[in-house]
Amino acid sequence: MKKQRPFWLEQALAAQEQCPVIPLRGETSADVCIVGGGYTGLWTAIQIKQQSPATHVVVVEADICGAGASGRNGGCILSWATKYMTLRKLFGESEAQRLVIVSEQAIEHIGAFVRRHQIDCDFRHDGVLYTAMASAHIGSTDSVIAALEARGLNSYETLPAQDVATRSGSVSNIAGVFSPRGASVQPGKLVRGMRRVALEMGVKIYEQTPMHRIDPEVQPVVHTAAGKVIAKKVVIALNAWMPEQFPEFSRTIVVVSSDMVVTQARPDLIQQTGLNNGVAVLDSRTFVYYYHSTSDGRIMLGKGGNTFAYGARMLPVFDQPSPYRKQLGKAVCDFFPSFAGLNIAASWNGPSDRATTGLPFFGNLRGHPSIFYGLGYSGNGVGPTYMGGQILSSLVLGQDNAWTRSGLVKGPRGYFPPEPLRYLGSLLVRGAIRRKERAEMLGRKPSKFDRSLSRLADAAGKADHG
Repeated sequence: MKKQRPFWLEQALAAQEQCPVIPLRGETSADVCIVGGGYTGLWTAIQIKQQSPATHVVVVEADICGAGASGRNGGCILSWATKYMTLRKLFGESEAQRLVIVSEQAIEHIGAFVRRHQIDCDFRHDGVLYTAMASAHIGSTDSVIAALEARGLNSYETLPAQDVATRSGSVSNIAGVFSPRGASVQPGKLVRGMRRVALEMGVKIYEQTPMHRIDPEVQPVVHTAAGKVIAKKVVIALNAWMPEQFPEFSRTIVVVSSDMVVTQARPDLIQQTGLNNGVAVLDSRTFVYYYHSTSDGRIMLGKGGNTFAYGARMLPVFDQPSPYRKQLGKAVCDFFPSFAGLNIAASWNGPSDRATTGLPFFGNLRGHPSIFYGLGYSGNGVGPTYMGGQILSSLVLGQDNAWTRSGLVKGPRGYFPPEPLRYLGSLLVRGAIRRKERAEMLGRKPSKFDRSLSRLADAAGKADHG
């Protein structure tokens, strides 16, 4: 039976000619073995080959490249500018400023990459719009924008209410700030295009080749179902799947779904809304709604923070149509009344690896000098995984640069409580957030209890769900 794929990946597989690759059989060797064929693994492979073309790189992927978060995310390419305050607290002023700048540059680099390699992935560099749908949310970005402005880093402009409604395509958005430093993309087409480029550069890719274990010898060995890779260096790029292979990461992230729907293609209605470019729109709630139009005239809308996985385990629901399809379909109609009655073409969801800081972290697996890892993108991975590739390729190649000296490579910056406290706490906090935001949308003051619990999530920083 053919496996059901998320909408983006199905569309990509149908649209792009695929060079088939076979599973690994027997023993092979490599300078670098990368476990995971998503954005992090492929950006790492590509950037290694760009800097050191003679390096023999092997990628092993349990399913097909892009089957995880890379082929099913919201397609919003965002920077870390809105995370400046968290960056400064964790890494200091100089590094925080550097990370804001390079995260914005990453969007430009991705755009240049897809143009240079002729990847047809609907990359549209039309900016990002953070909106407010309730008076309580107006001004939620003021403090970080003021801090960016004071340091000459601000790219955000506060828009008049009418401009917010026009640019977002919806009168539900009553206030907002816009930055040109954001983009949207068809994420499945991007990751499959990256796969093609990696193969052209000489990267050896084995799909349908799950890693069973890794022997941390002086020269590590990656064991798969029917073979093994003996490598000088290994990169583990499993993201939300990391705790399944390495239990020591089970408290470094929580695994939570982001759920998405996409409408039928109606370019005429898209023109009527005014949302006829690729601007990424995100509201100001903790469990953010995010959306953008597609080049073929659809609206993709998603929402984070729905299904929490006990013990950071992979759940069957992550590979199924979204159980929140009805709620998301209603949200589409609320934002865009002209789409009422239009069928939802598809729904899906997927696991997001949420770190305590809302930022990814990197390091050496179990202290091994030749085994590296990176995870924790927290719902904003499309752009930052490019930086993850810069970090991991620098570590693999033994470079001494700003990436290898960054605080990002010092491992996790915090841990979640053990189970069952973590799961029960997540349900308690999620309920408080939902009640608080429901009250705010109705113009009422939330209870003190709900406000207090909601701050526990706010302290770690809101996920962007790119």
